[in-house]
Amino acid sequence: MNVNAHQPDEGRLSEAVLRPATANAFETTVEQLATAIRLGVFVDGEQLPPERDLAERLGVSRNTLRDAIAALRESGLVETKRGRGGGTVVTHVPPQPGSSPGSSRVPPRRGAAMADALDFRRVVEPGAAWLAARQSLAGDQRSWLVEAAAAVRAAPDAGTHRIADSRFHLAVATVSGSPMLIESVTRAQAALGEMLGAIPVLKRNIEHSCDQHDAVVDAILRGDAETARAAMEEHCDATSALLRGLIG
Repeated sequence: MNVNAHQPDEGRLSEAVLRPATANAFETTVEQLATAIRLGVFVDGEQLPPERDLAERLGVSRNTLRDAIAALRESGLVETKRGRGGGTVVTHVPPQPGSSPGSSRVPPRRGAAMADALDFRRVVEPGAAWLAARQSLAGDQRSWLVEAAAAVRAAPDAGTHRIADSRFHLAVATVSGSPMLIESVTRAQAALGEMLGAIPVLKRNIEHSCDQHDAVVDAILRGDAETARAAMEEHCDATSALLRGLIG
């Protein structure tokens, strides 16, 4: 898979995040599609790629894909429209972070589990930024990073902000060119989203976070790998401090 192929932003993210299943084809397919939806790779109202293309991308049979999509329908993540012009459309609307404390079906990670997730993120995301800065990025890739950071800053509400934030971090991972790093950052962002959903959105933190995103992008575009790593480490540390303080 060429994760640096030039294509629209949404195509690059879906190509990067969705990988061929190596075992437990049905369960892995459900997991990958659900994660892609929750991280905003596919957003509310967007139609999933054609069944044939999606099955090929995931390396599964069309029957397995249909069963996985049926599971997503039962979970309320998608709906399927039949007939001409039909298809499977995302129906998942991300919850507003902090809007209903304790309402999540999955309790936030705490203690050792939270520390492990945050440590994992601090290892993989700065590494992705470091490697991205070492790549010879094409013009559209450079524009993508700038636009992804700008989208986070321009997000009009908490739910939109969280999706844009995930997409920014996945964009950094994607331009690193490493499929293994992309997979790791996807896992880190999924865990992070679970935890951030349990705390209120703080305006000052969002402003600080956006400034840190800009610093990461600036370093990557200048090819300064060590500064890119340090800027992402600082960003991860700020989020970790907030979560440790508000979740415990």
